Amino acid sequence: MTRLSSALLLLSSSAILADPAIIPAESVVVLYNSGEADSRALAQHYAKVRAIPGDNLVGLPMPAGEEISREQFDEQIRDPLRKLFDAREWWKRERGTDGLVQPVSLKRRVLVTIRGVPYKIARTPGTIPANQLEKRPFAPDPKGNESSVDSELSLLGVEGYSTAGQVNNPYFRQDQAIMDFPNPSFLVVGRIDGPSPAICRRMIDDARAVEESGLWGMAYLDLARKGKGYELGDQWLEKIAGMNREAGIPTVIDRHPDTYVTNYPMSHAALYFGWYSHHRSGPLLNEEFRFKRGAVAVHLHSYSAFELRRPDRRWCGPILAHGAAATVGNVYEPFLALTHHFDLLHQRLLRGYTIGEASQMALPALSWQAVLLGDPLYRPFRGDLEVNVNDKEDRDYKALRHAQRQWGDNPEKLVPKLRTYANNTNSGLVFEALGLLARANQQEEQATAFFTAANGKFQNKVDRLRQDLHIMDVYRMAGNKETAILLLRKMAKNYPRLPEGKAVISLLNILDPPSPPPVKVEPKKGRRTP
Repeated sequence: MTRLSSALLLLSSSAILADPAIIPAESVVVLYNSGEADSRALAQHYAKVRAIPGDNLVGLPMPAGEEISREQFDEQIRDPLRKLFDAREWWKRERGTDGLVQPVSLKRRVLVTIRGVPYKIARTPGTIPANQLEKRPFAPDPKGNESSVDSELSLLGVEGYSTAGQVNNPYFRQDQAIMDFPNPSFLVVGRIDGPSPAICRRMIDDARAVEESGLWGMAYLDLARKGKGYELGDQWLEKIAGMNREAGIPTVIDRHPDTYVTNYPMSHAALYFGWYSHHRSGPLLNEEFRFKRGAVAVHLHSYSAFELRRPDRRWCGPILAHGAAATVGNVYEPFLALTHHFDLLHQRLLRGYTIGEASQMALPALSWQAVLLGDPLYRPFRGDLEVNVNDKEDRDYKALRHAQRQWGDNPEKLVPKLRTYANNTNSGLVFEALGLLARANQQEEQATAFFTAANGKFQNKVDRLRQDLHIMDVYRMAGNKETAILLLRKMAKNYPRLPEGKAVISLLNILDPPSPPPVKVEPKKGRRTP
């Protein structure tokens, strides 16, 4: 028996979890802009990948561009789509005691909008003071009727509700598959959209391919730590960190007020949740950076999806341009409490729901600002997935997951088992995971030892730099600024040509900012003395 086989035998297989009910392909409607060839081609490609019946593809003539008026939405998208649902008997609707017409049965539960379909409904002039209309994106107002197209389409079957402000989402905080959920009044809506048709096609293909073997990789969390008014978002991320420990997902956490610094070495990033800056930062400034295939990556900002077709503006577009398969965002200001609750989104994904179901369960309001970008049928963490720790691909991540399930409630067994595995397999990744686990348990000295061991195992300079940054951060968090600066200066010499080396310079500028240039004093002009 080889040392590798012996190490893998330490990690026995765990019980397979049951999946939520599958969403049948015939329950999915695909909406595209019939006036755009790229929109039609993407819709056809998506339908082929997901085996969606041809009758479920709906092309409507609609305005080109990103933003439309409320009148255009009603007349060119909502009303024709309602008539089609009526004509094809995809629902049965009745007037309720509240006076609203809404579905009482629904044969089509998911709607996928395709690039080419506008994604923003502009606020109607005259609904609020004119000075607020000048702000772009709009300042929030309870009487404003701006919205994302997709959020409005989720209530396609409901007639008579007010479009001023938001509508409570009946699926919020639910923990039941959409096919089993008894309330048929809404649709789960996801959008295949982004900076280019090629990126959209890649999002479709990545989601379908990755769910076959599961999403494996590192998680990166970026807390805001800005004080009053920001606690809720940080609480969501802390809960995600706890979920990841229980799931055996190695997680790097930035607990500083600034976002991850320029070109941070965010290798193997399968999951990213962060906030709070207006425009892309950190690794997304590195043109060479790519998320792992199938990654779910989200940055919370008021209008992160305001320019979702730009690869260099805000967050949603850049996230997709750098390889993520899915993200969520807001087209206008949503208020923090009415955006996606990250902890719910992540928890439902880990339970095996599709990202369409998970994102809708995490969202308090409809007829509001949110959008899901990615295949809503994508299940990155299938509960029925059979995982073999002898697989070469993503072997170390699978080993971590199995070890956590086997000995997660017994650290005295878990840590030695993983340390033995890491030594036998020369796994820098598992040593790094052990270091991150030690930091989570406030065992900083032990964490430093594990990061040092990881540095010796990794061959890639980017991964080695990250271990050095972990060690530096131990000293920084402890208040030992001088040692942190000394370590950064050493790193600056060791990684001079590495694109990710800009992270070191950025951190030095934060911890040891250069002195401002001297002020030039111009000589006073006066009368010359003879």
